[in-house]
Amino acid sequence: MEQTFGCNGGDSMKIRMLLGGVMLVALSFNALATEDAGAPNQAAVKALGPDEISFKRDVQPILHDYCVSCHKPGGKGYVKSGLDLTSYQGTMKGTIFGKVVIPGNSEDSTFTKLLTGTNKGLKMPMGLNSSGTLDRQYILVLRKWVKQGAKNN
Repeated sequence: MEQTFGCNGGDSMKIRMLLGGVMLVALSFNALATEDAGAPNQAAVKALGPDEISFKRDVQPILHDYCVSCHKPGGKGYVKSGLDLTSYQGTMKGTIFGKVVIPGNSEDSTFTKLLTGTNKGLKMPMGLNSSGTLDRQYILVLRKWVKQGAKNN
């Protein structure tokens, strides 16, 4: 008696499911083997220590990479709110609706509330990624900067 695979629809489906599972396992192991998979940015980790956050060194690069494309003169975010994140002065000036950074108070600052979506459901940056938010390490850096007094250092 000769046995053939694929003649019965149920056997074919089982084989495909088994192969799919094997592929998932292989891909998972490959992702885990990657050296820096999910590893936080080392500059951000250092910034989260007891050291003071620097606007120029730590905050401005995050704003430049994730916020300034909209929040610069002429950008969509600037046109809607008046918030210019291209400089310390613009950040501290705030929007046409008022200040967004309350130095020393990251819990009540609109600036940090917008990053976590706790400001009337509005979350920034808009359309960033599938989770719709900055990486946690960047949010922690920005919150720490505000909590430390939002200094121009």
